[in-house]
Amino acid sequence: MSFYQSYDPVFDTYVLGNAPVKQLATGFDWTEGPVWFGDANCLLFSDIPNNRIMRWTPGEGISTYRSPSNFANGHTRDREGRLISCEHGTRRVTRTEHDGTITVIADSFEGKRLNSPNDVVVKSDGTIWFTDPHYGIMTNYEGFQSAQELPCHVYRLDPSDGAMQAMVTDGNCPNGLAFTPDETRLMMADTGRMFKSDPTHIRAFDVGVDGRLSGGEVFHEINPGMADGFRFDPDGNLWSSAADGVHCIGPDGTLRGKILVPELVSNVCFGGRGKHVLYITATTSLYAIALNRSGVQTP
Repeated sequence: MSFYQSYDPVFDTYVLGNAPVKQLATGFDWTEGPVWFGDANCLLFSDIPNNRIMRWTPGEGISTYRSPSNFANGHTRDREGRLISCEHGTRRVTRTEHDGTITVIADSFEGKRLNSPNDVVVKSDGTIWFTDPHYGIMTNYEGFQSAQELPCHVYRLDPSDGAMQAMVTDGNCPNGLAFTPDETRLMMADTGRMFKSDPTHIRAFDVGVDGRLSGGEVFHEINPGMADGFRFDPDGNLWSSAADGVHCIGPDGTLRGKILVPELVSNVCFGGRGKHVLYITATTSLYAIALNRSGVQTP
């Protein structure tokens, strides 16, 4: 059985012919937000409808990290190694301190409640960037059905003083986020309410020296499905979720290859001993595959 489709000879150097796509755990309802904790040798990810954050540990398997999780979705780590989480149920972004206490770092903008923070990244200067689509308040499945008070924007938060800015205001429904390795560009998945007319593309923004964004042109159109979450490797290849697996997109926006997964993929992250394992959250399951690549080194 082949786990790959290659469209570029370069992609053939990224994959290992004898490395399978392995299902590590299953039985969830909608998995999302994988984040690797190398210092704890474990992966955390969300099982959103079941209102919990799960932990997978090599050699030990699955356990529950936090329940209830306030219908947490996306996660990352800040520059001090703390967990940053997007919560649908409370419509906020939180930080889990080293002692386990939880600090609310964003729950409103200009006096109005956030929608349902979805995905989050931390820049090297410590600023926290997150998307705020409406998915978590559209129904009671991934949170609590509620009225939308704000447009769907991308925000930048400075944790040093709590200042928050809307950085992308012209998206249909901002979803996944990732900075290029040199942080000169920000990639944003632009999706929607799952209508046929909704975008399925990834947009690219130039990041100025002052942190402001410009551009926003379409970088890549995902097919089949749409981009949800993604991560970069050090050479600027973007590894993105799609309906048929994980797509490897080159720095010029061309499709280099696919890792085929038997379920709809929501998100990915690199982890493992050498950051060479790609962990994949896909509908009801957690998968992993070893690559001849490593992810961008973050805490």
